[in-house]
Amino acid sequence: MQLLMERIYAQPQQAGFRVLVDRVWPRGIKKVDAHLDLWAKTIAPSTELRKWFNHDPEKFTEFKQRYLAELSTNPDWPAFRDTLQTQSQPIILLYGAKDEHNNQAVVLKDALTNAH
Repeated sequence: MQLLMERIYAQPQQAGFRVLVDRVWPRGIKKVDAHLDLWAKTIAPSTELRKWFNHDPEKFTEFKQRYLAELSTNPDWPAFRDTLQTQSQPIILLYGAKDEHNNQAVVLKDALTNAH
């Protein structure tokens, strides 16, 4: 499974199975323009965790731990992984955060890579 990450506000760079991994729809993006194959809002960090993290890079290590803990008890996680594993094309994890290195897509990519 080839996993890529892309900010949803960027022009699509790669062809593939496009998955939005934000719980909240990104501001200013029309659904028709997003070219999504899946909106995995139930896989995204909980509202409480998202608000606590608030995209603070200093909290990223703890955010990652908390988010992985959420995923481990999320009933939708196994089906999400299975859906992605059936894809023959690259999987593009889309996110809205400005920070390309400290966001939930980074955590998801690691979790999916290590799930094999």
